Amino acid sequence: MAAAVDIPLGLIEGYYGRPWSWAARRETAAFLAAHGYRFFIYAPKADAYLRRRWREPHPDEAAQSLRAFAGHCEGLGVDFGVGLSPFEIYRDFDAEAKAALADKLAQLDDLGVSRLAILFDDMRGDLAGLAASQAEILHWIGARTRAGTLIVCPTYYSDDPVLDRVFGPRPEHYLEDLGEALDPAIQVFWTGPEVCSLELRPGHLARVAEQLRRKPLLWDNYPVNDGPRMSPFLHLRAFTGRYAAGGAHLAGHAVNPALQPNLTRVPALTLPEIYARGDAYDYREAFGRAAVRVLGPELAGLVGRRLAMLQDLGLDRLGEDAAGLRTRFAAFDNPAAREIVAWLDGDWRVTAADMEGA
Repeated sequence: MAAAVDIPLGLIEGYYGRPWSWAARRETAAFLAAHGYRFFIYAPKADAYLRRRWREPHPDEAAQSLRAFAGHCEGLGVDFGVGLSPFEIYRDFDAEAKAALADKLAQLDDLGVSRLAILFDDMRGDLAGLAASQAEILHWIGARTRAGTLIVCPTYYSDDPVLDRVFGPRPEHYLEDLGEALDPAIQVFWTGPEVCSLELRPGHLARVAEQLRRKPLLWDNYPVNDGPRMSPFLHLRAFTGRYAAGGAHLAGHAVNPALQPNLTRVPALTLPEIYARGDAYDYREAFGRAAVRVLGPELAGLVGRRLAMLQDLGLDRLGEDAAGLRTRFAAFDNPAAREIVAWLDGDWRVTAADMEGA
């Protein structure tokens, strides 16, 4: 029987679509901190100043909000992080790029970032010397940032062949070369066999750890529900396909949340149980406990009875049932119920255009 495992748990806002409000971030960080989550990385795709416009500083109002949230996290005992995507900087890491990057790092230091994630996902990767170029940039950053933890998301962060189709065939031995070139202190994100992995076996994680010469930091794409295919569904069930034994091969486990911050807390609350209970983990019982804790008994009961409709059937196939569901959930004076109503009204849809512009 697998024993309890203690690994750092956290949340990374890595979704496309409408970003959470600062109030929702504060409330979610406080809720998760009370249940064992230790870090929160701000990296919504909609923040252009971390992506296509990364060379520009955050405007004053946004910077003040980030600084205030960093202080909020510090008060909770939660590490505050930011995910920066310097778009294809490895194509031409010249003096101009270095100067712009140095300015961005200085602003992030000023905001109180303790975990800095450099995200090379969503970028072209079929380039000679990709791993060496990315490692050079990471080491350059490491010599200049005050962040205590430096993380990289590789361009090929999964075995999933969809990455090769979209961003070009991955260079041969990319993971091995990256792992060999990187300082051992730099953590590396990995999503698993797929971008949205159904299962993460200990053997798979051990193999990746060997390739990278370090334990990967898991970027878990559940319960995220962005994009045209996933946004018509609410991901509410407890975590499955994750195992306490896998924790021995991980540097940490980061959850990419759903678009709905209150509903995210239901599955997020079940993840610590996997590592605490080991083989005794029961996902249905875990869901029941988490739903009551987050939603209250009555709303949890309704969500449980309609779970297949919300998570499996989805918005586009509800048909005439949608109106009845809306009436039922609208009767609750509860923020999570209001998120379900807004989802039923189509307010949470993410289109291809939303993703292309990020």
